[in-house]
Amino acid sequence: MNHRRSVTSLVLVLVLVLGFTALGSAQPVQLRFVSLAWQEQSVAANLAIVDEWNKLNPDIQVEYVHGSWDSIHDYMVTSFETKDVPDIFHYESAQIIDFAQRGYLTDLSTLIPAEMKDDIFDGAWQSVSNDEGQIFGIPFLWESLIVLYNKDILDEAGIDLPTSDNPWTWDDLRQVAKELTKDFDGDGQVDQWGAAIPLRAPVNRIMNLTLGYGGGYFQKVNGKHELKVGDAEKQLLQVIMDMIYVDQTAYPGAVGLSGTAVLPAFYEGDYALIPGIGVWARQQIVENAPDDFNWGVLPPIKGVSQQQGANPQTLSIPRDSKHAKEAMEFIQFFLTKENMTKLALGDWMFPTRESALALPEFQTEEAGWKVSSETVQHLTMGPWQDSAAFAEWKDRVATPVLQELFNNQITVEEAAKRMEEEGQRILRRYQ
Repeated sequence: MNHRRSVTSLVLVLVLVLGFTALGSAQPVQLRFVSLAWQEQSVAANLAIVDEWNKLNPDIQVEYVHGSWDSIHDYMVTSFETKDVPDIFHYESAQIIDFAQRGYLTDLSTLIPAEMKDDIFDGAWQSVSNDEGQIFGIPFLWESLIVLYNKDILDEAGIDLPTSDNPWTWDDLRQVAKELTKDFDGDGQVDQWGAAIPLRAPVNRIMNLTLGYGGGYFQKVNGKHELKVGDAEKQLLQVIMDMIYVDQTAYPGAVGLSGTAVLPAFYEGDYALIPGIGVWARQQIVENAPDDFNWGVLPPIKGVSQQQGANPQTLSIPRDSKHAKEAMEFIQFFLTKENMTKLALGDWMFPTRESALALPEFQTEEAGWKVSSETVQHLTMGPWQDSAAFAEWKDRVATPVLQELFNNQITVEEAAKRMEEEGQRILRRYQ
């Protein structure tokens, strides 16, 4: 009997020893996080947060992977098809809705804590959700289109500046641009343009601003998308064309320039206003403009409203990730109020958490933060964002057509007809 007890005790000891050995040798969960941060300050903030997580969570370790905005779409499509997916990836809402419709993403709606759900702006959630209430990404950074202005030029001209409560309309902008366009030496050549509108990659800028006229290009009829380029869509196109080619108050060379490329001549005083440029451009000015360059930010321009399309940057979890629960735990940590603030300041964009946006860092007059932050109230989801056909229409139709238009090779009516008719053919294939 004692022998049996000894054997039993020995077995129990061996079981416990083996159990502790197994626990001791268990490997931590490894998560792969693909980030698209590229600006030095933003990358540093990302790396610091990941490093802090790894120190606090030895059982769940995150590998940080530097991705690229230029290649992320192809990278993720390949990952989905081969099922060799990162556990968390950084992208934008317009694209993840397409991925969700293809069945590539985890529905996060039951994983999101109430504190996060309640603190992030409704307009941001709208951009990552479908009609059934499923949520396919956590929106964390978003931007708006603002107006940059040369303070010295506008002060000298005695221009009354718009306010958030009393913004300029596009007609106001057009008139101010006329007043600020100057031929100082009388040689028939413009020495100072009223405005410059960068239009090398025009589609996102045009579509987001068109919401202010009540247009949206895409609309749903009986649950299916249709594409219409009507009066609301044409108004913005016509105003821009008139400023460039009729009034000759918007610098025509900006048609071929990006938002970044249009800035150096702005520092030199070659034009007074840059309407419809992203808030991120403020960082470029702070880092690159001459020390004596006086500049500021004006509120978004009004059509019938100041609405703009919202396309937040997002974090999503692929459906084929084996660690969705742990991935969501990391996302919660990555996007706390404090961390989201660091990420937004690093990218010169806005946090999607209301509590973060209310912090003093985003309400200061310095570098136009306060005026810029007020634009968040005008951000809304564009009707094209849940259309699977949008990406193809943008690349194959809208981009070349708008480039022809702004190079004055076709009329607004011709551009509208082509974008609508060719777009409808693409839509039919998707529906």
